[in-house]
Amino acid sequence: MKNATFKTPYYLIDEAALIHNLEILRHVKNATGCKILLAQKAYSIYQTYPLIAKYLDGTTASGLHEATLGNSEFGGETHVYSAAYPPDDFDEIAGLCNHIVFNSFSQLRNFKPRLTSNNSVGIRVNPEISTGEHEIYDPCAKKSRLGVTIDTFIEEVTSHPDALRCIDGLHFHTLCEQNSDALAVTLKVIEDKFGKYIPQLKWVNFGGGHLITRKDYDIELLVRLINGFKAKYNVQVYLEPGEAIALNAGWLVASVLDIIKNDGEIAILDTSAPCHMPDVIEMPYTPNVVSGGKVGVKKFDYRLCGNSCLAGDIIGDYSFDEKLKVGDEVIFEDMAIYTMVKNNTFNGMHLPNILLKKISGEIVPLKTFGYEDFKGRL
Repeated sequence: MKNATFKTPYYLIDEAALIHNLEILRHVKNATGCKILLAQKAYSIYQTYPLIAKYLDGTTASGLHEATLGNSEFGGETHVYSAAYPPDDFDEIAGLCNHIVFNSFSQLRNFKPRLTSNNSVGIRVNPEISTGEHEIYDPCAKKSRLGVTIDTFIEEVTSHPDALRCIDGLHFHTLCEQNSDALAVTLKVIEDKFGKYIPQLKWVNFGGGHLITRKDYDIELLVRLINGFKAKYNVQVYLEPGEAIALNAGWLVASVLDIIKNDGEIAILDTSAPCHMPDVIEMPYTPNVVSGGKVGVKKFDYRLCGNSCLAGDIIGDYSFDEKLKVGDEVIFEDMAIYTMVKNNTFNGMHLPNILLKKISGEIVPLKTFGYEDFKGRL
């Protein structure tokens, strides 16, 4: 992968890995008749949208900019959900989106006069069942702002008799990098709490967080769950994974700038955890490194750090078979998701360029960045 033509740091997207993931998702679609959308919050490399559009049904957005991107660059269905829609954006959103999901009945009532005949309307519900490990990514955490609880739902449909007639579907999103057993737990609660309302609807969106393309994912269970739900309620089922589409389909390639000693060897790279791989700090987690292992597994131990001024710009502790030296490349795995969509120019850090490795093996630049990109954000 080392190529002197390309200056580090850069992201490298693997077209073959994308296709591998998309083939798995197409199998799920064919086996169930569900529709699958690209959640752009995880992956928005629109230069690859024509490829993804051959397999999926459209995109889902969190607001006007993502909706515009999905509508213009991907096509198909354009869905949107926001915790609250800014009034100044809504007319454009309504003109772009096939499905608009509201976070509350009050927002639905507020914007109902501005909906068009092309908008299918949904409400996000909160089943109040947590199955994940990271509270920051748990939409069902205590006092969550995301979705309508059953108590509020009942109150709304009781006090506003036309409330159910105003919606076509329900949306829930409770998972984060999870298997289909977690969906099974959630679906049972959804049915127990909201099941009597679902036959009146046209669709139910199971949200994202389904890591369908991970090797240990139970696809057969997912297929049974979707088919059973559809048979029982006669509704269209949607999934909107983001990570599953680009899982293990990209790398972040960096170089060693310096090696210092302070209670061990510390390699300073030309990349940064908070700037280029924010989930390392936010989740937190330690990304895998090509040819690297956990501390003590291989002969030489290093702490890999970024070159921003943040004291906590620490990527993780690793071991290698050979000593690292200035100029060596360090390659971080699974860096297509939640990286380019979240990166930033704190400290004036150079944004990594984006490259695509074609099926043929050819590497082509998709996007380059420079000073004007930094200045334009200020």
